Amino acid sequence: MVQPLTVLPESPSQTAGPYVHIGLMPTYAGNPGAYAEEIGTSPIAEGAQGTVIEIVGSVYDGTGWALRDALIESWQPDAAGIFPGQPGADPAVSGLCRFAADAVSGEFTLRTVKPGPVPSRYGKAFAPHISLWVVARGINIGLQTRIYFEDEDNSDDPLLARIEQRPRVETLIAKKIGENRYRFDIRLQGAGETVFLDL
Repeated sequence: MVQPLTVLPESPSQTAGPYVHIGLMPTYAGNPGAYAEEIGTSPIAEGAQGTVIEIVGSVYDGTGWALRDALIESWQPDAAGIFPGQPGADPAVSGLCRFAADAVSGEFTLRTVKPGPVPSRYGKAFAPHISLWVVARGINIGLQTRIYFEDEDNSDDPLLARIEQRPRVETLIAKKIGENRYRFDIRLQGAGETVFLDL
């Protein structure tokens, strides 16, 4: 029997931890073999086109403490700015990666290819960027943000142009700290709070 569909109120969200790694990254949590293959262990495979880069950083709470239970997913296009599944996409770039902060230092590392500019429906291309989803104990709804790069031209990016408080744009810019190496810290609140996106 078909029943009428009623609009239901949104259920309250729940914090992601402290056991989020057991379900999403069992090998990292010390439970190898839970899945035949874990999802998103690397956004690139051997032979990916473009410059391989490494991004390091930490997720900080409002007191300046690096979270040691943060879990992050990244999504990005290939070096030509083409997302997986689109015509011409690099088959060695899956675009998805799931990684966690180190349980001792709180630092994360993402090894990937530097993405290319992405065409947008607004006429101007998005500057090279990587999208992030961040969860950890105490975060009720996963946070969305982006990584841009200080050695790219970000001046015409449609998303960055919409940020009214111009000094906050810097919270989305990864700083170059070496050859093909960047630092990007995420601050959940307080001074230097990262810009989060309502997607």
